[in-house]
Amino acid sequence: MAKAISISELPVISRSAGLPEDHSFADGTIILMDKESGWSSFDVVKKVRGMAGVKKIGHAGTLDPAATGLLILCTGRATKSIEQIQELEKEYIGTVSFGGSTPSYDGETDFDVKAEWDHITEDQIRDVIQKNFSGYIDQTVPPYSAVKVKGRRLYKSARKGEEVTLKTREVLISEIEVLHLDLPEVTLRIRCSKGTYIRSIAHDLGIALNSRAYLSSLRRTAIGPYNVDDALQVDELQEKLS
Repeated sequence: MAKAISISELPVISRSAGLPEDHSFADGTIILMDKESGWSSFDVVKKVRGMAGVKKIGHAGTLDPAATGLLILCTGRATKSIEQIQELEKEYIGTVSFGGSTPSYDGETDFDVKAEWDHITEDQIRDVIQKNFSGYIDQTVPPYSAVKVKGRRLYKSARKGEEVTLKTREVLISEIEVLHLDLPEVTLRIRCSKGTYIRSIAHDLGIALNSRAYLSSLRRTAIGPYNVDDALQVDELQEKLS
C-alpha cells in the first residue's frame, strides 16, 4: 500500500499557482476551491473530477450545502494525505441570529423554540464567548449531523423524529472574537480544532444568554496554512485548466 505523501510536498492549484507542466493529477495534487452556497461538497468533487479527467479525488472536510468557503480537494496519490489536512486547525466566520432555535441548529429547518433577545448586550456576548466558548470545551454534536450512533447517521434518526442520545466531544477553540454586532445578529470569527461544530456554538450561545439562537450563515476562511483568498471558484478552475 502506498504511503501518504507529506502535504508540504504536494503541488497546490490555487489563484496564485497552477499545476506544474511535468505533473499530473494522478501523481497527487491539492486543489483549493471556494465552495458556493447551494453546492454540496460532493457536488464540487464531482464537477472537478469531470473537469480534471481524474477518477481518484476526494475532499478534506465537508461543508454543509448552505455554507461557503474553503474546500480542499485531493487528487490521485494525494488522497492518501487527506487525513493530514483534516487534522489542521480551521477558521470560520459565522453569523449567529438570536430569537429562535432550530432542530438543525442552522437555517435549514424551521424554528422549534422562539425566545426574547432584547435583553442581550454586547458586553454580555463578549463575556460569555470568552468564558464558555474559548479554549478546550465539551461540545454536544448537533442532532442533524453525519455522526453515527449505534451505526446510524444522526440526521437520519432526526428526520424520522427518533430520539437519540447525542454524543459529546472535547474540541479546542483557540480564537473567538466578535467581528460585527447588529442585534439580533452577531458575526464571529472562530479558529478551532477538527470536529468543531459552529452550529453547536450558535445554539449553545443562545441558551447561555437566556435566549435561543441558530447559525444563519457560515464561511470557512482557512484550513491550516491554506486560505480562501487563494481559492478558486469552479469557473476560475475551468479557465486555469483550459
